[in-house]
Amino acid sequence: MKKILLLSIVFAFACTNNTETDKTTTEVDYTAYGDSTLISHVKINPEESTVKWIGSKITESHEGTVNIHQGMLNIIDGKLDGGEFVLDMNTIKNTDIESEKYKSMLEEHLKDEDFFDVKNHPLSVIKITDAVKKGRGVSYAITADLTIKGITHPINFDADVKIEDLNYLATAKIKIDRTKWGVEYNSDNFFKNLGDRLIKDEVEFDIILRSEK
Repeated sequence: MKKILLLSIVFAFACTNNTETDKTTTEVDYTAYGDSTLISHVKINPEESTVKWIGSKITESHEGTVNIHQGMLNIIDGKLDGGEFVLDMNTIKNTDIESEKYKSMLEEHLKDEDFFDVKNHPLSVIKITDAVKKGRGVSYAITADLTIKGITHPINFDADVKIEDLNYLATAKIKIDRTKWGVEYNSDNFFKNLGDRLIKDEVEFDIILRSEK
C-alpha cells in the first residue's frame, strides 16, 4: 500500500529567515539517497511528485515546474527525524507562457550558466539536518542543507508534519536568496541601472512529494 506524503515547501518572498554562512562547495553522494532498508526511511515516488517554482522581475513573474529525482523522509517513533530529496534540474519547465518560442527561450536560459548551470550541476538537494517538534501539535522547526550548483548553505523553516503510522502529510515555507548559491544574473546586488530588467533575488518553490514503500 502506498503511503502518501505531501510536502509543500515555498522558497518564498517573505517567509522565515536563513542562517548566513560563507559559500562552500560540497561533494554530495547522490547514489545513497533513498537506498536505506530501514522501515522508517520512506522513499519518495518521483512520478507522483511535483515541484512548482515562481520567480519575479520588477514588472512580472513567471512560474513552472522541476521534477523530483529521488529522496526519502525518516520517521522515528512517530516523529520526523530527518530526510532528503533531490531535484533534477534538467527538467525545468515553464507553465505560464503561452508562446512556445518564448517558453523555450526562458527554459533554456534558466538551464544555462546565467542561472542554474544545469550542464555542470544537474542535481540540487535539500537535506534535513535537524527537526525539532514544537509542542504537542504537528509543527516542527526544521534546519536543512540546501545544495545548488555545488554550493551548500543551511536554511531554516517551519513545517507541519501529520504522521499516522507510515503515512505523512507535511507542509512548509522557506525563504532563500538565490545569489548565495551563485545565481546572480540581473541582481541589483551585482549589476547597476538594470531598470525593468532587474530580477528579484528571492525565488519561490511549492513542492508536493508522494512517498512509497
